[in-house]
Amino acid sequence: MRAYFAIVHKEPNSAFGISFPDLPGVFSASDEEEDIIANAMEALQLFGEDSNLPEPSPVERIVARQDIRDDLAAGAFLIRVPFVDNDARVVRANVTFEAGVLRAIDETAQRRGLTRSAFLASCARREIEAAG
Repeated sequence: MRAYFAIVHKEPNSAFGISFPDLPGVFSASDEEEDIIANAMEALQLFGEDSNLPEPSPVERIVARQDIRDDLAAGAFLIRVPFVDNDARVVRANVTFEAGVLRAIDETAQRRGLTRSAFLASCARREIEAAG
């Protein structure tokens, strides 16, 4: 899976600003720290719908840039943002679980008013975001 580095800025009394050194003009923001990755992933997806994304630069190339070093010295930080293609096609997948785990999945999905597939997809997306 491709992932891009983003730089996150935070000024007092402002949202977190998110930009991508490899993708000038692609940006996002987040009021809450825990939403930074999800919002950055959405920005990448939206940009990827209309444009071909270049290959991501390695972190060594990103941090070698003077503008990035200046931002980091001023308190910004880098995050790794996975790119999940916004492909809405539904595909069938055969997966295997321990019986007890599958029962727990089904019970939890039912309590939340979700199908097994929707529940598993939402769990997978959260894990992908967390892995950043």
